[in-house]
Amino acid sequence: MQHVPTLDIRRFDSDRKAFVEELGTAYRTFGFCCISGHGVDTNLINRAYVAFRQFFALPLDVKMKYHVPGSGGARGYTPFKVETAKDSEYPDLKEFWHIGRELEPGSRFAGTLPVNLWPAEVPGMREYGYGLFQALDRLGARVLRALALHVGLPEHYFDDRIDQGNSILRPIHYPPIEQAELPNVRAGAHEDINLITLLVGASTAGLEVLTREGAWLPITTEGDAIVVNIGDMLQRLTNHVYPSTTHRVVNPPGADARKPRYSVPYFLHPNSDVVLDPVPQCITPDNLSRYDTSITADEYLQQRLREIRLI
Repeated sequence: MQHVPTLDIRRFDSDRKAFVEELGTAYRTFGFCCISGHGVDTNLINRAYVAFRQFFALPLDVKMKYHVPGSGGARGYTPFKVETAKDSEYPDLKEFWHIGRELEPGSRFAGTLPVNLWPAEVPGMREYGYGLFQALDRLGARVLRALALHVGLPEHYFDDRIDQGNSILRPIHYPPIEQAELPNVRAGAHEDINLITLLVGASTAGLEVLTREGAWLPITTEGDAIVVNIGDMLQRLTNHVYPSTTHRVVNPPGADARKPRYSVPYFLHPNSDVVLDPVPQCITPDNLSRYDTSITADEYLQQRLREIRLI
């Protein structure tokens, strides 16, 4: 049976050539890989989860104080059954919160990214939520360095293209499912918009990946592993060498459906002005450029947010 591999990212320092080859092969095959040995502090993850659960347990009228109509959920709270997978008839069975990058004073993007909201009712949200944002941002940069090397780019190719990107940490709450035979699922089949996604909390069953053969492959993690997958922006930049793979979160069977599920993906975005043209290293006689028009990361993001009905 096929399975998405788990690779220890510490090998990037100790066994670089083999690690880069194995990582690149995993992403070419599945668009997904589980990363262990990443050094993201377990205590930080646990404390962030406590804060996120505390927020989602608040009454709806309190949570709605942090909903910003017309913002596409860019920051703060997005209520239950709003986001809808592209081409899906039914909204997802989830509510979520968005934490974004806090730019340094003087950044050329100052004023272009929304400011974070922090719920007064959950004082740990800022410390642990933004701490987790920063830790996953650093890990994502390391993964991108290995992916760059695999396709013949300089190791640090992405560093100054992601350092001020509109990246998002998204704590998600999938409430218990009380009604049988719902047409909705917790997260409909979709591809991610961004460069890569790092998912903390895939230890509970539900996440499934669509293989090239058309079968749904369940993914759960063990130990400290974090699931990392390719998004549409990196697929475009690498001319589909790295595929952005369709995935979903299905409703669990039986009594498990009446349990809540939490997960925390980190969507790593490039800087807003990065042009998403395929890099020359990924254009070959056997893989001609698939795109004849240019688009910036921000233009692409806005286009996709309209498709999933967030704006």
